[in-house]
Amino acid sequence: MLFNSFEFIFLFLPVTFYIYYFFLKQRLVVGAKSFLILASLFFYSWWNIAYLPLLILSILFNFIIGNVLNDNFHPVHLSKKYLLTFGILGNLSLLGYFKYSHFFIDNYNVVFDTSFEFQSIILPLAISFFTFQQIMYLVDSFQNKTREYSFLNYSLFVTFFPQLIAGPIVHHANMMPQFASRWNLVKNYKNIAMGLFIFSLGLFKKVIIADTLSQWSAMGFAAPAMLGFFDAWATSLSYTFQLYFDFSGYTDMALGLALLFNIKLPINFNSPYRANNIQDFWQRWHITLSQFFKNYVYIPLGGNKKGDFRTVNNILFTFLLGGLWHGAGWTFIFWGFMHAMALLIYRFWKKLGFTLNVIVAWFITFNFINITWIFFRANEWQDASRILKGMMGLNGIDVSHSFRAIYINTVFKLSELFPTISAHKNSQFLFSFDTYFFIGVCFFIVLRTPNSLELVQNFHIKNKNRVKLTLFYSIIFFLSLLKMMMVPSSEFLYFDF
Repeated sequence: MLFNSFEFIFLFLPVTFYIYYFFLKQRLVVGAKSFLILASLFFYSWWNIAYLPLLILSILFNFIIGNVLNDNFHPVHLSKKYLLTFGILGNLSLLGYFKYSHFFIDNYNVVFDTSFEFQSIILPLAISFFTFQQIMYLVDSFQNKTREYSFLNYSLFVTFFPQLIAGPIVHHANMMPQFASRWNLVKNYKNIAMGLFIFSLGLFKKVIIADTLSQWSAMGFAAPAMLGFFDAWATSLSYTFQLYFDFSGYTDMALGLALLFNIKLPINFNSPYRANNIQDFWQRWHITLSQFFKNYVYIPLGGNKKGDFRTVNNILFTFLLGGLWHGAGWTFIFWGFMHAMALLIYRFWKKLGFTLNVIVAWFITFNFINITWIFFRANEWQDASRILKGMMGLNGIDVSHSFRAIYINTVFKLSELFPTISAHKNSQFLFSFDTYFFIGVCFFIVLRTPNSLELVQNFHIKNKNRVKLTLFYSIIFFLSLLKMMMVPSSEFLYFDF
Protein backbone atom coordinates (compact mmCIF):
# COMPACT_ATOMS: atom_id res chain seq x y z
CA MET A 1 0.00 0.00 0.00
CA LEU A 2 1.37 3.38 -0.99
CA PHE A 3 1.12 6.56 1.06
CA ASN A 4 0.17 8.26 -2.22
CA SER A 5 -2.88 6.10 -2.89
CA PHE A 6 -6.58 6.66 -2.32
CA GLU A 7 -7.00 3.40 -0.40
CA PHE A 8 -4.35 4.52 2.08
CA ILE A 9 -5.50 8.13 2.47
CA PHE A 10 -9.25 7.52 2.63
CA LEU A 11 -9.50 3.98 4.07
CA PHE A 12 -6.45 2.59 5.86
CA LEU A 13 -5.32 5.79 7.59
CA PRO A 14 -8.66 7.05 8.97
CA VAL A 15 -9.76 3.57 10.07
CA THR A 16 -6.43 2.90 11.80
CA PHE A 17 -6.44 6.34 13.44
CA TYR A 18 -10.00 5.98 14.72
CA ILE A 19 -9.67 2.45 16.12
CA TYR A 20 -6.29 3.15 17.74
CA TYR A 21 -7.61 6.14 19.67
CA PHE A 22 -10.88 4.33 20.42
CA PHE A 23 -8.89 1.65 22.27
CA LEU A 24 -6.89 4.31 24.09
CA LYS A 25 -10.05 6.16 25.11
CA GLN A 26 -11.26 2.91 26.67
CA ARG A 27 -7.86 2.70 28.43
CA LEU A 28 -7.02 -0.46 26.53
CA VAL A 29 -3.39 0.42 25.91
CA VAL A 30 -2.35 -3.15 25.11
CA GLY A 31 -5.27 -3.45 22.73
CA ALA A 32 -4.33 -0.17 21.02
CA LYS A 33 -0.70 -1.25 20.55
CA SER A 34 -1.76 -4.70 19.36
CA PHE A 35 -4.13 -3.19 16.83
CA LEU A 36 -1.45 -0.80 15.57
CA ILE A 37 0.93 -3.74 15.08
CA LEU A 38 -1.72 -5.73 13.19
CA ALA A 39 -2.54 -2.70 11.05
CA SER A 40 1.16 -2.23 10.28
CA LEU A 41 1.52 -5.90 9.34
CA PHE A 42 -1.51 -5.58 7.08
CA PHE A 43 0.07 -2.47 5.54
CA TYR A 44 3.30 -4.41 4.92
CA SER A 45 1.61 -7.51 3.50
CA TRP A 46 -0.47 -5.46 1.06
CA TRP A 47 2.32 -5.85 -1.53
CA ASN A 48 3.14 -9.51 -1.01
CA ILE A 49 1.81 -11.49 1.95
CA ALA A 50 4.34 -14.25 1.26
CA TYR A 51 7.08 -12.24 2.98
CA LEU A 52 5.07 -11.44 6.10
CA PRO A 53 6.40 -14.55 7.94
CA LEU A 54 9.94 -13.38 7.11
CA LEU A 55 9.36 -10.07 8.88
CA ILE A 56 7.76 -11.78 11.89
CA LEU A 57 10.61 -14.31 12.21
CA SER A 58 13.16 -11.52 11.96
CA ILE A 59 11.43 -9.65 14.78
CA LEU A 60 11.28 -12.77 16.97
CA PHE A 61 14.94 -13.66 16.31
CA ASN A 62 16.25 -10.20 17.19
CA PHE A 63 14.01 -9.83 20.23
CA ILE A 64 15.38 -13.04 21.71
CA ILE A 65 19.02 -12.23 20.91
CA GLY A 66 18.66 -8.67 22.20
CA ASN A 67 17.13 -9.79 25.51
CA VAL A 68 19.89 -12.32 26.06
CA LEU A 69 22.49 -9.62 25.36
CA ASN A 70 21.04 -7.19 27.89
CA ASP A 71 20.34 -9.89 30.53
CA ASN A 72 16.57 -9.54 30.43
CA PHE A 73 16.32 -13.33 30.12
CA HIS A 74 17.98 -15.82 32.42
CA PRO A 75 21.77 -15.69 32.08
CA VAL A 76 23.06 -17.71 29.16
CA HIS A 77 26.56 -19.08 29.43
CA LEU A 78 27.72 -17.75 26.10
CA SER A 79 30.17 -15.02 25.22
CA LYS A 80 28.15 -11.89 24.51
CA LYS A 81 30.56 -10.92 21.77
CA TYR A 82 29.97 -14.23 20.02
CA LEU A 83 26.24 -13.89 20.52
CA LEU A 84 26.27 -10.36 19.09
CA THR A 85 28.32 -11.60 16.14
CA PHE A 86 25.84 -14.42 15.62
CA GLY A 87 22.91 -11.98 15.70
CA ILE A 88 24.50 -9.54 13.25
CA LEU A 89 25.54 -12.35 10.89
CA GLY A 90 22.01 -13.76 11.06
CA ASN A 91 20.58 -10.42 9.96
CA LEU A 92 23.20 -9.88 7.26
CA SER A 93 22.72 -13.44 5.97
CA LEU A 94 19.02 -12.79 5.51
CA LEU A 95 19.76 -9.53 3.72
CA GLY A 96 22.54 -11.11 1.66
CA TYR A 97 20.43 -14.02 0.48
CA PHE A 98 17.53 -11.97 -0.76
CA LYS A 99 19.37 -8.88 -1.98
CA TYR A 100 22.81 -10.00 -3.13
CA SER A 101 22.60 -13.68 -4.17
CA HIS A 102 22.26 -12.89 -7.87
CA PHE A 103 25.01 -10.30 -7.75
CA PHE A 104 27.56 -12.63 -6.16
CA ILE A 105 26.68 -15.61 -8.34
CA ASP A 106 26.80 -13.55 -11.54
CA ASN A 107 30.23 -12.20 -10.61
CA TYR A 108 31.44 -15.67 -9.61
CA ASN A 109 30.41 -16.97 -13.02
CA VAL A 110 32.32 -14.18 -14.74
CA VAL A 111 35.51 -14.63 -12.70
CA PHE A 112 35.64 -18.43 -12.79
CA ASP A 113 33.91 -18.95 -16.15
CA THR A 114 31.13 -21.04 -14.64
CA SER A 115 27.43 -21.12 -15.37
CA PHE A 116 25.71 -21.44 -12.02
CA GLU A 117 22.07 -20.43 -12.05
CA PHE A 118 20.01 -19.18 -9.16
CA GLN A 119 16.29 -19.21 -8.70
CA SER A 120 14.77 -15.79 -9.24
CA ILE A 121 14.13 -14.05 -5.93
CA ILE A 122 11.82 -11.12 -5.35
CA LEU A 123 13.38 -8.66 -2.92
CA PRO A 124 11.20 -8.45 0.21
CA LEU A 125 9.98 -4.92 0.75
CA ALA A 126 11.86 -2.89 3.40
CA ILE A 127 14.33 -5.67 4.22
CA SER A 128 17.30 -3.26 4.18
CA PHE A 129 15.61 -0.84 6.57
CA PHE A 130 14.23 -3.26 9.17
CA THR A 131 17.49 -5.24 9.08
CA PHE A 132 19.66 -2.20 9.86
CA GLN A 133 17.18 -1.01 12.48
CA GLN A 134 17.38 -4.32 14.33
CA ILE A 135 21.17 -4.51 14.05
CA MET A 136 21.27 -1.16 15.88
CA TYR A 137 19.02 -2.68 18.55
CA LEU A 138 21.36 -5.64 19.03
CA VAL A 139 24.44 -3.42 19.31
CA ASP A 140 22.66 -1.10 21.76
CA SER A 141 21.54 -4.11 23.80
CA PHE A 142 25.12 -5.42 23.90
CA GLN A 143 26.30 -2.02 25.17
CA ASN A 144 23.46 -1.89 27.75
CA LYS A 145 22.04 1.24 26.13
CA THR A 146 18.54 -0.17 25.79
CA ARG A 147 16.27 -2.78 27.35
CA GLU A 148 12.94 -4.11 26.17
CA TYR A 149 11.04 -6.71 28.18
CA SER A 150 7.87 -6.59 26.10
CA PHE A 151 7.62 -8.42 22.80
CA LEU A 152 4.58 -6.28 22.06
CA ASN A 153 6.58 -3.05 22.42
CA TYR A 154 9.47 -4.40 20.38
CA SER A 155 7.14 -5.51 17.59
CA LEU A 156 5.61 -2.04 17.51
CA PHE A 157 9.09 -0.50 17.34
CA VAL A 158 9.93 -2.51 14.21
CA THR A 159 6.58 -2.55 12.41
CA PHE A 160 5.25 0.99 13.04
CA PHE A 161 3.92 1.58 9.53
CA PRO A 162 4.99 5.23 8.91
CA GLN A 163 8.69 4.28 9.04
CA LEU A 164 8.57 0.54 8.24
CA ILE A 165 9.09 0.64 4.47
CA ALA A 166 11.75 3.29 3.85
CA GLY A 167 12.74 4.77 7.17
CA PRO A 168 13.86 6.97 8.77
CA ILE A 169 16.02 4.35 10.51
CA VAL A 170 15.08 4.82 14.16
CA HIS A 171 16.67 3.95 17.49
CA HIS A 172 14.73 1.83 19.93
CA ALA A 173 15.72 4.21 22.75
CA ASN A 174 14.14 7.13 20.88
CA MET A 175 10.92 5.42 19.88
CA MET A 176 9.66 3.31 22.76
CA PRO A 177 9.65 6.00 25.47
CA GLN A 178 7.28 7.94 23.23
CA PHE A 179 4.86 5.02 23.02
CA ALA A 180 5.14 4.54 26.79
CA SER A 181 4.52 8.18 27.67
CA ARG A 182 1.04 8.72 29.10
CA TRP A 183 0.94 12.14 27.43
CA ASN A 184 1.02 10.42 24.04
CA LEU A 185 -1.95 8.17 24.79
CA VAL A 186 -4.50 10.89 24.08
CA LYS A 187 -5.24 12.89 20.96
CA ASN A 188 -3.01 15.91 20.53
CA TYR A 189 -4.76 18.21 18.08
CA LYS A 190 -1.66 20.33 17.56
CA ASN A 191 0.26 17.21 16.50
CA ILE A 192 -2.63 16.13 14.31
CA ALA A 193 -2.72 19.50 12.54
CA MET A 194 1.05 19.57 12.04
CA GLY A 195 1.04 15.95 10.94
CA LEU A 196 -1.59 16.57 8.28
CA PHE A 197 0.25 19.65 7.04
CA ILE A 198 3.63 17.96 6.69
CA PHE A 199 1.97 14.88 5.14
CA SER A 200 0.34 17.15 2.55
CA LEU A 201 3.68 18.74 1.75
CA GLY A 202 5.30 15.32 1.27
CA LEU A 203 2.41 14.18 -0.91
CA PHE A 204 2.84 17.27 -3.09
CA LYS A 205 6.58 16.63 -3.41
CA LYS A 206 5.98 13.07 -4.53
CA VAL A 207 2.90 13.37 -6.74
CA ILE A 208 3.35 16.79 -8.33
CA ILE A 209 7.12 17.24 -8.46
CA ALA A 210 8.88 13.85 -8.32
CA ASP A 211 6.41 11.99 -10.56
CA THR A 212 6.54 14.80 -13.12
CA LEU A 213 10.34 14.67 -13.19
CA SER A 214 10.29 10.87 -13.42
CA GLN A 215 8.89 10.86 -16.94
CA TRP A 216 11.79 13.01 -18.18
CA SER A 217 14.53 11.13 -16.35
CA ALA A 218 13.09 7.80 -17.55
CA MET A 219 12.96 9.11 -21.12
CA GLY A 220 16.59 10.22 -21.04
CA PHE A 221 18.00 7.11 -19.35
CA ALA A 222 16.06 4.91 -21.79
CA ALA A 223 17.82 6.50 -24.79
CA PRO A 224 21.26 7.70 -23.59
CA ALA A 225 22.84 7.43 -27.07
CA MET A 226 20.43 10.06 -28.40
CA LEU A 227 21.26 12.73 -25.84
CA GLY A 228 22.93 15.91 -26.94
CA PHE A 229 24.38 18.48 -24.55
CA PHE A 230 21.12 20.07 -23.37
CA ASP A 231 19.19 16.80 -23.30
CA ALA A 232 21.91 15.07 -21.26
CA TRP A 233 21.91 17.81 -18.64
CA ALA A 234 18.11 17.79 -18.56
CA THR A 235 18.21 14.02 -17.99
CA SER A 236 20.73 14.13 -15.13
CA LEU A 237 19.10 17.09 -13.40
CA SER A 238 15.65 15.55 -13.75
CA TYR A 239 16.82 12.46 -11.89
CA THR A 240 18.79 14.47 -9.32
CA PHE A 241 15.67 16.40 -8.36
CA GLN A 242 13.34 13.42 -8.79
CA LEU A 243 15.33 11.40 -6.26
CA TYR A 244 15.39 14.28 -3.81
CA PHE A 245 11.68 15.13 -3.98
CA ASP A 246 10.70 11.45 -4.05
CA PHE A 247 12.62 10.42 -0.95
CA SER A 248 12.22 13.65 1.01
CA GLY A 249 8.52 13.50 0.11
CA TYR A 250 8.29 10.00 1.58
CA THR A 251 10.13 11.15 4.70
CA ASP A 252 7.80 14.11 5.13
CA MET A 253 4.78 11.84 4.84
CA ALA A 254 6.30 9.41 7.34
CA LEU A 255 7.00 12.24 9.81
CA GLY A 256 3.48 13.58 9.36
CA LEU A 257 1.81 10.20 9.79
CA ALA A 258 3.81 9.47 12.94
CA LEU A 259 2.72 12.80 14.43
CA LEU A 260 -0.90 11.71 14.09
CA PHE A 261 -0.03 9.04 16.68
CA ASN A 262 2.04 11.51 18.79
CA ILE A 263 5.33 9.98 17.67
CA LYS A 264 8.20 12.22 16.53
CA LEU A 265 10.47 10.50 14.03
CA PRO A 266 14.02 11.81 13.50
CA ILE A 267 14.67 14.37 10.78
CA ASN A 268 16.09 12.70 7.68
CA PHE A 269 16.66 15.66 5.33
CA ASN A 270 17.94 19.17 5.87
CA SER A 271 18.20 20.87 2.45
CA PRO A 272 21.09 18.67 1.24
CA TYR A 273 21.43 20.40 -2.13
CA ARG A 274 22.45 23.58 -0.32
CA ALA A 275 25.61 21.86 0.93
CA ASN A 276 28.91 23.62 0.22
CA ASN A 277 31.04 20.48 0.53
CA ILE A 278 30.60 16.72 0.39
CA GLN A 279 30.86 16.27 4.15
CA ASP A 280 28.09 18.82 4.65
CA PHE A 281 26.00 16.97 2.07
CA TRP A 282 26.17 13.70 4.01
CA GLN A 283 25.20 15.51 7.18
CA ARG A 284 22.04 16.66 5.41
CA TRP A 285 21.07 13.74 3.10
CA HIS A 286 19.40 10.62 4.52
CA ILE A 287 20.66 11.66 7.94
CA THR A 288 19.64 8.50 9.81
CA LEU A 289 21.46 6.24 7.34
CA SER A 290 24.57 8.43 7.50
CA GLN A 291 24.47 8.24 11.30
CA PHE A 292 24.09 4.46 11.14
CA PHE A 293 27.21 4.03 9.01
CA LYS A 294 29.12 6.52 11.14
CA ASN A 295 28.18 5.04 14.53
CA TYR A 296 28.01 1.34 13.66
CA VAL A 297 30.63 0.97 10.91
CA TYR A 298 33.07 3.88 10.69
CA ILE A 299 33.66 4.49 14.42
CA PRO A 300 33.91 0.78 15.38
CA LEU A 301 36.56 0.42 12.65
CA GLY A 302 38.56 3.11 14.41
CA GLY A 303 37.21 6.23 12.75
CA ASN A 304 39.92 8.85 12.46
CA LYS A 305 41.62 7.94 15.74
CA LYS A 306 44.20 5.46 14.44
CA GLY A 307 46.24 7.40 11.94
CA ASP A 308 45.76 8.70 8.42
CA PHE A 309 46.19 5.33 6.69
CA ARG A 310 43.48 3.68 8.80
CA THR A 311 41.23 6.71 8.36
CA VAL A 312 41.48 6.46 4.57
CA ASN A 313 40.68 2.74 4.67
CA ASN A 314 37.78 3.27 7.08
CA ILE A 315 36.22 5.95 4.88
CA LEU A 316 36.64 3.84 1.74
CA PHE A 317 35.13 0.74 3.37
CA THR A 318 32.21 2.67 4.86
CA PHE A 319 31.24 4.32 1.59
CA LEU A 320 31.72 1.15 -0.48
CA LEU A 321 29.44 -0.63 1.98
CA GLY A 322 26.97 2.26 1.70
CA GLY A 323 27.00 1.94 -2.09
CA LEU A 324 26.43 -1.81 -1.87
CA TRP A 325 23.58 -1.27 0.60
CA HIS A 326 21.78 0.85 -1.97
CA GLY A 327 21.96 -1.76 -4.71
CA ALA A 328 23.55 -5.04 -5.76
CA GLY A 329 25.55 -3.71 -8.68
CA TRP A 330 28.98 -2.33 -9.53
CA THR A 331 27.54 1.04 -10.48
CA PHE A 332 26.31 1.46 -6.89
CA ILE A 333 29.69 0.43 -5.52
CA PHE A 334 31.41 2.89 -7.85
CA TRP A 335 29.00 5.59 -6.70
CA GLY A 336 30.09 4.90 -3.12
CA PHE A 337 33.75 4.92 -4.16
CA MET A 338 33.39 8.33 -5.82
CA HIS A 339 31.83 9.81 -2.69
CA ALA A 340 34.60 8.30 -0.55
CA MET A 341 37.25 9.85 -2.79
CA ALA A 342 35.46 13.21 -2.73
CA LEU A 343 35.38 13.16 1.07
CA LEU A 344 39.07 12.24 1.26
CA ILE A 345 39.97 15.06 -1.13
CA TYR A 346 37.87 17.49 0.91
CA ARG A 347 39.55 16.40 4.16
CA PHE A 348 43.00 16.83 2.58
CA TRP A 349 42.01 20.23 1.16
CA LYS A 350 40.71 21.33 4.56
CA LYS A 351 43.81 20.05 6.32
CA LEU A 352 45.97 22.23 4.09
CA GLY A 353 43.88 25.22 5.12
CA PHE A 354 42.50 26.00 1.66
CA THR A 355 39.08 27.59 1.22
CA LEU A 356 36.80 28.39 -1.69
CA ASN A 357 34.25 31.06 -2.38
CA VAL A 358 30.87 29.86 -1.06
CA ILE A 359 29.20 29.99 -4.47
CA VAL A 360 32.09 28.18 -6.15
CA ALA A 361 32.10 25.55 -3.39
CA TRP A 362 28.35 24.99 -3.79
CA PHE A 363 28.66 24.80 -7.60
CA ILE A 364 31.37 22.13 -7.41
CA THR A 365 29.54 20.15 -4.73
CA PHE A 366 26.19 20.17 -6.48
CA ASN A 367 27.62 19.19 -9.85
CA PHE A 368 29.62 16.37 -8.30
CA ILE A 369 26.46 15.05 -6.66
CA ASN A 370 24.51 15.45 -9.90
CA ILE A 371 27.14 13.52 -11.89
CA THR A 372 27.45 10.69 -9.37
CA TRP A 373 23.67 10.19 -9.34
CA ILE A 374 24.01 9.12 -12.99
CA PHE A 375 25.85 5.97 -11.90
CA PHE A 376 23.26 5.50 -9.16
CA ARG A 377 20.47 5.51 -11.75
CA ALA A 378 22.02 3.97 -14.88
CA ASN A 379 21.29 0.32 -15.62
CA GLU A 380 24.69 -0.25 -17.21
CA TRP A 381 28.13 1.35 -17.34
CA GLN A 382 27.62 2.13 -21.02
CA ASP A 383 24.45 4.10 -20.31
CA ALA A 384 26.21 6.22 -17.69
CA SER A 385 29.17 6.91 -19.98
CA ARG A 386 26.87 7.96 -22.84
CA ILE A 387 25.05 10.44 -20.64
CA LEU A 388 28.35 11.84 -19.35
CA LYS A 389 29.59 12.22 -22.93
CA GLY A 390 26.43 14.12 -23.77
CA MET A 391 26.91 16.41 -20.76
CA MET A 392 30.48 17.15 -21.89
CA GLY A 393 29.27 18.00 -25.39
CA LEU A 394 30.96 15.01 -27.02
CA ASN A 395 27.68 14.07 -28.70
CA GLY A 396 27.41 17.55 -30.19
CA ILE A 397 26.09 20.92 -29.09
CA ASP A 398 23.56 22.18 -31.59
CA VAL A 399 22.68 25.44 -29.88
CA SER A 400 20.59 26.73 -32.74
CA HIS A 401 18.59 23.50 -32.91
CA SER A 402 18.07 23.46 -29.14
CA PHE A 403 16.82 26.99 -28.83
CA ARG A 404 14.80 26.65 -32.02
CA ALA A 405 13.05 23.68 -30.45
CA ILE A 406 12.32 25.65 -27.29
CA TYR A 407 11.05 28.56 -29.36
CA ILE A 408 8.78 26.37 -31.50
CA ASN A 409 7.45 24.59 -28.42
CA THR A 410 6.66 27.93 -26.77
CA VAL A 411 4.82 29.12 -29.86
CA PHE A 412 2.98 25.79 -29.93
CA LYS A 413 1.76 26.40 -26.38
CA LEU A 414 0.61 29.87 -27.33
CA SER A 415 -1.21 28.50 -30.36
CA GLU A 416 -3.34 26.39 -28.02
CA LEU A 417 -4.50 29.59 -26.33
CA PHE A 418 -4.65 31.78 -29.43
CA PRO A 419 -5.80 29.87 -32.55
CA THR A 420 -4.55 32.65 -34.84
CA ILE A 421 -0.99 31.61 -34.02
CA SER A 422 0.10 28.51 -35.92
CA ALA A 423 3.05 26.27 -35.16
CA HIS A 424 4.33 22.77 -35.83
CA LYS A 425 5.58 21.03 -32.74
CA ASN A 426 9.20 19.88 -33.15
CA SER A 427 9.35 16.12 -32.67
CA GLN A 428 13.13 15.74 -33.01
CA PHE A 429 14.07 17.44 -29.75
CA LEU A 430 13.81 15.07 -26.78
CA PHE A 431 12.83 17.64 -24.13
CA SER A 432 10.64 20.72 -24.41
CA PHE A 433 10.64 24.09 -22.73
CA ASP A 434 8.46 22.62 -19.95
CA THR A 435 11.35 20.42 -18.83
CA TYR A 436 13.87 23.23 -18.50
CA PHE A 437 11.38 25.53 -16.83
CA PHE A 438 10.39 22.84 -14.31
CA ILE A 439 14.04 22.11 -13.50
CA GLY A 440 14.55 25.82 -12.91
CA VAL A 441 11.62 25.82 -10.49
CA CYS A 442 13.18 22.86 -8.66
CA PHE A 443 16.43 24.79 -8.27
CA PHE A 444 14.50 27.67 -6.76
CA ILE A 445 12.59 25.41 -4.35
CA VAL A 446 15.60 23.55 -2.98
CA LEU A 447 17.84 26.60 -2.73
CA ARG A 448 15.56 29.48 -1.79
CA THR A 449 12.40 28.21 -0.10
CA PRO A 450 12.06 26.99 3.52
CA ASN A 451 12.45 23.25 3.95
CA SER A 452 9.88 21.04 5.67
CA LEU A 453 11.37 21.50 9.13
CA GLU A 454 11.37 25.28 8.79
CA LEU A 455 7.78 25.34 7.53
CA VAL A 456 6.58 23.28 10.48
CA GLN A 457 8.46 25.51 12.91
CA ASN A 458 6.84 28.57 11.34
CA PHE A 459 3.44 26.95 11.68
CA HIS A 460 4.13 26.16 15.32
CA ILE A 461 5.53 29.56 16.30
CA LYS A 462 3.72 32.17 14.23
CA ASN A 463 0.03 32.04 15.12
CA LYS A 464 -0.86 34.83 12.70
CA ASN A 465 0.34 32.71 9.77
CA ARG A 466 -1.67 29.60 10.62
CA VAL A 467 -4.66 30.55 8.48
CA LYS A 468 -2.42 31.24 5.48
CA LEU A 469 -0.49 28.00 6.04
CA THR A 470 -3.72 26.04 6.43
CA LEU A 471 -4.97 27.41 3.13
CA PHE A 472 -1.62 26.69 1.49
CA TYR A 473 -1.50 23.07 2.66
CA SER A 474 -5.13 22.53 1.72
CA ILE A 475 -4.44 23.72 -1.82
CA ILE A 476 -1.38 21.53 -2.33
CA PHE A 477 -3.24 18.54 -0.85
CA PHE A 478 -6.16 18.86 -3.28
CA LEU A 479 -3.80 19.51 -6.19
CA SER A 480 -2.05 16.26 -5.31
CA LEU A 481 -5.35 14.38 -5.16
CA LEU A 482 -6.31 15.82 -8.53
CA LYS A 483 -3.03 14.61 -10.02
CA MET A 484 -3.55 11.17 -8.46
CA MET A 485 -6.97 10.96 -10.15
CA MET A 486 -5.40 11.64 -13.55
CA VAL A 487 -2.20 9.60 -13.22
CA PRO A 488 -1.82 6.25 -11.39
CA SER A 489 0.27 6.33 -8.23
CA SER A 490 3.91 5.27 -8.53
CA GLU A 491 6.13 3.59 -5.96
CA PHE A 492 8.81 5.48 -4.08
CA LEU A 493 12.34 5.09 -5.42
CA TYR A 494 13.77 3.92 -2.09
CA PHE A 495 11.41 0.94 -2.10
CA ASP A 496 14.02 -0.67 -4.37
CA PHE A 497 16.78 -0.24 -1.81
